[in-house]
Amino acid sequence: MSTIRPLSAIRYATDATSRDLSTRLAPPYDVLDAEDKAALLGADPRNFVKVDLPHIPPKFAGPPEAYEASRRQIEEWFADGTMVRDPEPACYVYHQAYAYNGIDYVRKMFFAGLRIEPFGTGSVFPHERTFGGPKEDRLCLTKATAANLSPIFGLYQDADNAVAVRFEKSLTVDPLTVGTLDGVENRMWAVTDPDTIAEVTALMADKAIYIADGHHRYGTAGLYRDWLIEQQGPLAEDHPANFVLCVFCAMEDPGLLILPTHRVLPGVTVGRGTLGVDERIEVTGLTVKGAEEVPAALAEFGPQALAVYNAADKDYLMVRPKQTEILKEFEPDRADAWRALGLAFLHAYLLDRKVTPELCGGQAPEIRYVKAAQAAADEARASDGTAFLMQATTMEELRSVCQAGEVMPQKSTYFYPKLASGLVINPLTQ
Repeated sequence: MSTIRPLSAIRYATDATSRDLSTRLAPPYDVLDAEDKAALLGADPRNFVKVDLPHIPPKFAGPPEAYEASRRQIEEWFADGTMVRDPEPACYVYHQAYAYNGIDYVRKMFFAGLRIEPFGTGSVFPHERTFGGPKEDRLCLTKATAANLSPIFGLYQDADNAVAVRFEKSLTVDPLTVGTLDGVENRMWAVTDPDTIAEVTALMADKAIYIADGHHRYGTAGLYRDWLIEQQGPLAEDHPANFVLCVFCAMEDPGLLILPTHRVLPGVTVGRGTLGVDERIEVTGLTVKGAEEVPAALAEFGPQALAVYNAADKDYLMVRPKQTEILKEFEPDRADAWRALGLAFLHAYLLDRKVTPELCGGQAPEIRYVKAAQAAADEARASDGTAFLMQATTMEELRSVCQAGEVMPQKSTYFYPKLASGLVINPLTQ
């Protein structure tokens, strides 16, 4: 069973006349560079990026004084009233209102603490394969501040949206805070009602949590807990370091949008000459005006269809297996749901069994991951390479793979929009 609990968060101070945090919210630290940080601080020197991104790039540990500066800054903001700590434990209901392709959405979520456990041993699971990556930067920041500054993003199944409905009954008309970031309106309420919290905790108890984003932050939380145990001995069951800050969202939430992530192979030309001679796959031209029309055009060819565009030919090819079970021979230990994925067809067949041996001399090619279809096509042209344009993973595909005990291929899902940073800090001290 999963264990969640409310938290007494540190946050930017707001009141009835001043709720807007637009200039203080920031995108997730791992999508920002030095220029982005400077722009955010230029607009507001108290932007959250000042403490959440003390070292650039955050791929490895920086100097200790960088993390100490974050700790001191939080203390200064706390002392001068910029930030406050809520006196009562709360679950913080979080809505993001946005438009995509002319359609309005509201994604309904909530912040709470999630008990840390090793992946796969209880109720917390990764939803996709992740790249091994350093956690030293986040661990140094956590040690210095004794807090989770950024949340992980966790998905759970709730066909009736019972959790969101229960929270709705406790919301005031006006949020505690609001803020617009990159065209997305962020709204947050603090729910302190004990009955609501108890009911939500009970509703969540039997649900598995699939980490949608923040796998490294989840791992860092476990490393910090273990380090703290080394420093001061065993922790009480309810010690805050046994939990990690998480934003929870139902898989069935109408505002949960998944966009595709495309692949580019620089310097590698994949076209009809390679694909058209394979009797296992179907290759045909796509009639589209540009790359942005490709994902929608692929839908009529089924979920395993993808598009190929290379710098030499400059046209778009639809590629799909003639038999949906093309991977049964090559990946017999995988679940049916995994083998049916378009990304599994791409990686386990086209890349591993066609491109790598036939075009790359047996060495796996470099893969660049690009979110926008047009940007992927442009990068293919610029690098004399090939773009593989994908359809978006559906929630049903994700759910089926998770229920089968599998994980999605790397970079299978881009949950849009990204969570805003700066709404809630989770202190890890009692």
